[in-house]
Amino acid sequence: MEQIELIKPGMEYADDIWDFRQEILDCDAESEDQFAGCISLDVSVSAEEWIKMCELRMSEETCVKAGTSVPSNMYLAVRKNDNRVIGIIDLRHHINHPILGTWGGHCGYSVRPSERGKGYAREMLRLNIRNAKALGISKLLITCDVKNMASEKTILANGGVYEETIEVDGCKMKRFWIEVND
Repeated sequence: MEQIELIKPGMEYADDIWDFRQEILDCDAESEDQFAGCISLDVSVSAEEWIKMCELRMSEETCVKAGTSVPSNMYLAVRKNDNRVIGIIDLRHHINHPILGTWGGHCGYSVRPSERGKGYAREMLRLNIRNAKALGISKLLITCDVKNMASEKTILANGGVYEETIEVDGCKMKRFWIEVND
């Protein structure tokens, strides 16, 4: 696996973000979770609109303008050797919300279909745990569909401890907690 870094979305990545979006639409049309961790990338009319929404969501004062009451940071997982967006991951500042506290959790993530199976999700989550620490979050709730073995392996590889399986609208979800170490 090539080295990646998590960076905030910016206009210099607009074309690659839009290519990422199209690849997800083409390859994951049957998946309800096709844009996990990408907020509204699926319904955005442009990468520019999506980047602006990501900026609004970063602050308690402006996140309502982006349709949420919970601030979050969005990160592009960018491969260092070719500057390609290989994934997107978010980090919610808290989960004091009925959906987030039950099954949404602190973060979601998506890896570009052509880059899956290479360990990028595991590294994205590892780097995002560092971001959580910087925000003062001591424990992360991460969930995944019981059928999503790849995501479960990613969570477990990052220290996830299984709590329970819940059912949400007919879908069974596993809840895991990750301690954010000093």
